[in-house]
Amino acid sequence: MQFASGDMLPPLHFNLSHTSSMVACGITAHSPVGIDVEEKKRIIKHDVMSFARRFFSPHEVEHLASISDPEKRQQELIKLWTLKESYVKALGRGFAACPFKTFSISSKASSISVSDVPYIAGSKVPEIVESTNISHKWQFALLEFADTHYAAICMEKDTGFEEPEDVPMMLRVWKTVPFQEDLCAFGTHSVATIGGLVKQLDSFSCNHV
Repeated sequence: MQFASGDMLPPLHFNLSHTSSMVACGITAHSPVGIDVEEKKRIIKHDVMSFARRFFSPHEVEHLASISDPEKRQQELIKLWTLKESYVKALGRGFAACPFKTFSISSKASSISVSDVPYIAGSKVPEIVESTNISHKWQFALLEFADTHYAAICMEKDTGFEEPEDVPMMLRVWKTVPFQEDLCAFGTHSVATIGGLVKQLDSFSCNHV
């Protein structure tokens, strides 16, 4: 693409994350972005509630304590951790500059019907419900991959409206074996949107980047 002399390119933002068998990259124009991926079977050395009381807000600790099933409680903790990591990374501050206890993330029912917009999934929308020092408006997406990983994306909401609005995040997913195969995985059962607005791209879109 060519730009006339003097044309200003939109500011580009990106963020990276990786864990066992997965690499993620978020790219946006104009809006800061953060992304995090975590293994669902991540080992937590301490008791889940002790871990939560050390790092999470009272609102989140109360939420986790209300979950009676130990496995579901641990999965909820990992999802919260992934969302909070993506937020801190979008801010560009890091854990030390923005401790997890200083803000809370919860989920509310989506105000947009899945049938209203093609390819959008996710009946719950994660959002920041408490914050001691941050006033920006942010949107989240939470995904599950092949029943093995969680991924969270955080980006600043579209500020082109009087009230900042959530916009669908476009996501491309590949299953890659180096030097052997590179397959588009989105739109399959291996990728599930847990929360947020995500535009699922078909195999044609994945193969024409």
